[in-house]
Amino acid sequence: MALPRADAPQEPTWHARSAAEVLRAVRSDAEQGLTAAEAAARLAHLGPNELPVLESKPWWKEAGEALTEPLVLLLLAVGVLYAIFGERQDAITIFVVIVAVAAIEVVNEARATRAIASLSRLTAPEATVVRGGEHGLIPARELVPGDLVLLEAGHRVSADLRLLETAALRINESSLTGESTPVAKAAGEQLPSETTLGDRRNLAYTGTLVTGGRGRGVVVGAAGDTELGRIAGLAATAREPRTPLQRQQQQLASALLWVAIGFSVLVPALSIVIGGRPWRAALLEGLTLAFATIPEELPILVTIVLGIGAYRLSREHAITRRLQAAETLGSVSVIATDKTGTLTENRMRLAGLHVNGTTLPVAATDTSPAAKKLLLLAALATGSQTRPSGGNARFVGDPTDVALLEAAEAAGVLPGRDGVQIKGELPFDDVRKRVAVIYGRDGEQWLALKGAPELVLALSTRVDLNGAVVPLDEQRRNAIGAAIIAMANAGQRVIGVAERHLPAGALWQGGAVEQDLTFVGLAGLEDPPRPEAQATIASLHAAGIRVIMLTGDHPATARAIATRVGIEATEVVEGTRLEAASVIDTANLLRCASVFARITPEQKLRIVQALQGAGQVVAVTGDGVNDAPALRQAEIGVAMGQRGTDVAREAADLVLSDDNFATVVSAVRGGRVLYDNLRKAVRYYLAAKIGLISASLLAVLAGLALPFAPVQIIALELFMDLGASTTFVVEPAERNVMLRPPRDPRRRFLDGTMLVGVFGGGLALGAAVLVSYLSATRAGLGLETARSAAFATWLIGHLVLAAHMRSEHEPLLRGGFHLTLPFALWTLGVAALLLAASGMPAVGARLHLSALPFTEWVVVVAAAIVFPSWFEVYKWRTRQPGARQSP
Repeated sequence: MALPRADAPQEPTWHARSAAEVLRAVRSDAEQGLTAAEAAARLAHLGPNELPVLESKPWWKEAGEALTEPLVLLLLAVGVLYAIFGERQDAITIFVVIVAVAAIEVVNEARATRAIASLSRLTAPEATVVRGGEHGLIPARELVPGDLVLLEAGHRVSADLRLLETAALRINESSLTGESTPVAKAAGEQLPSETTLGDRRNLAYTGTLVTGGRGRGVVVGAAGDTELGRIAGLAATAREPRTPLQRQQQQLASALLWVAIGFSVLVPALSIVIGGRPWRAALLEGLTLAFATIPEELPILVTIVLGIGAYRLSREHAITRRLQAAETLGSVSVIATDKTGTLTENRMRLAGLHVNGTTLPVAATDTSPAAKKLLLLAALATGSQTRPSGGNARFVGDPTDVALLEAAEAAGVLPGRDGVQIKGELPFDDVRKRVAVIYGRDGEQWLALKGAPELVLALSTRVDLNGAVVPLDEQRRNAIGAAIIAMANAGQRVIGVAERHLPAGALWQGGAVEQDLTFVGLAGLEDPPRPEAQATIASLHAAGIRVIMLTGDHPATARAIATRVGIEATEVVEGTRLEAASVIDTANLLRCASVFARITPEQKLRIVQALQGAGQVVAVTGDGVNDAPALRQAEIGVAMGQRGTDVAREAADLVLSDDNFATVVSAVRGGRVLYDNLRKAVRYYLAAKIGLISASLLAVLAGLALPFAPVQIIALELFMDLGASTTFVVEPAERNVMLRPPRDPRRRFLDGTMLVGVFGGGLALGAAVLVSYLSATRAGLGLETARSAAFATWLIGHLVLAAHMRSEHEPLLRGGFHLTLPFALWTLGVAALLLAASGMPAVGARLHLSALPFTEWVVVVAAAIVFPSWFEVYKWRTRQPGARQSP
């Protein structure tokens, strides 16, 4: 028989085979394990038990692909032009930007490799094995298929195991399946082949944590053949889609380059043909226009906006690992969230009690004697798995036991305070499904028992009602059964508690003492929703964002949590149903259902891909290994920073450093504000370019010289760039930012509304300049004075236009204007330059400016204020009922 291959697909039916069949398949022995020689041979043949490293492209190939992006090609062309024009400093700056952009692309492509590498940190460094009948400790990387592995509380499972023996074995699989409570394992079970991952009770998986009990298993999957390795493969194949901004930047770059070059050639050509300008002067003016009109600063402007937006998000505890993610947040239309650790706290707590035939809230435990008695008995029956801790946690161990001890402590009945003495313990196992403790109290012996509620009820013949022990008749038994169902439907894990007075010597009677019990009550435990979850989801719904839950937990638990936090849970779709669905059926399910339970990592990935195929912009939140493929596939992957696993953080685009789900709302709001400000900045930037081009073109068509000297164009370019890159990026949010639906990612960046602002604003600014220029020319003031009027009009007018464009929707007269420090400094800079040019001859001579008479100043100021103010009228008009506001 050939050796098991490490590169073969994981055997999907280990859980459906008997232990004997599994041992034969891996050629091992249940008692002796492998011999040292056989283990060494398999290790040499199959390789170490380590996750495969993602094979990545050479960095130079990644860099080459980055340099062929249209936006980078635009920068390359502009850099060459600057070098030709003699602007070496600017050329060097642009080439540095190109190198930085390529480097960022290379780093981003390496994220998949980092994600896979972080998975290896979840594997155990050592494992206890049986080889040749001898127990020993070996590095986990030396495990091979067929090895016998021993498990105890506190061990991290180091390979996928088919369990052969279990004794009260419980394993926390939340990072793999999303189920918050540890899973009780049962080696003797042989399960149907279609059993889902979370219900495979006879298997233990790599990277999960043993919380209680003991076990023995045989390795059936190592390295890449494990569930963890399979998820690593999914994370490697999932590809981040291009963001809306990346796609829109490409559209913008390809259009604007040719427009700018066209005008830069057309204007000087017309100047020669129509105006009779000397070709040398026209060429110089053309080169200067090219310098001013080619939008070489646009990618830098976008980077500044994204960088400041990312900084703002970091102050809200949302750390962006990729700049583009900050912008994409504004277009998110669906958030697919994990349950455990994201919507819930990923810890167990007491949710309620059922005693005396009544269900009580947790608050009643302080005053109800029956509740205190139940908590005392439940705490006594936690056994030795839970103990006081000197660390941050008061108790450590099984989360259920910890929750019961915490509740008992809060009620003031923690064992040990009233002379209670533990005399013996009958521990939990897979068959009994209960824990019993014999203890002494007031010179007598008593039994405290807790376990599966139906089993505890079946062992009971009496019930404690208000301190009186009465027979447990059929009516009372049915009432307790109904309470068990109601608590389970509420998403609680239900524990039954009973007691019995024991005669002397009962300690040595073994399981026989677990009969003829007095039923005391039920304890319901839950992984509670985070306090902020409900308000957060309500805010997201108000913003037009759909929220769906994807969890590996039980459907009843998923429904209960979803209902409590405000997610529609009329229909809960299980993973088995999704697995059998066609592409069309999956799309229909996603339209109708918002809660998906018992979901595997592949199914999460499939759901995200289906949503993206339907045109949705998807954000995925999660903290576990099972979330990693979906986190990477989504447009925005959001991981919890404190409780999140390494792989989740590495696969995500955004990390919540405070683990607060409400931060998602702040992040979405920040993303929308960022995109709004980006639109404002680009609209103003392009409008100012259009103003410069239109004034020059119209003047040439009128047979006049250009309204600006080359040195003046350079000065105007400086003010334009500084204003766009410093003022618009810090604009505050508009009032409706979280009350409007997400923007359509398919909508062009230069949409109709944007084009109205760009060309309307640019032509208005150009018209204002031309009016002042013609006025001074007709007054016979000379070319230098006419250009001075045009220069002053452009400076004042571009400031007025910026004031109007700082608000997308709010007119200035309705509170749309907020004075920010950058805008105030911008205004002071314009005023200082105009005063210096008028009152300081040296400055005027440098810029070819001369003083203006008062009458021309009147024309300049009036034109600069009136023409750009059309945008105010436009905003008033679009605010009318029925008018469509631009997103």
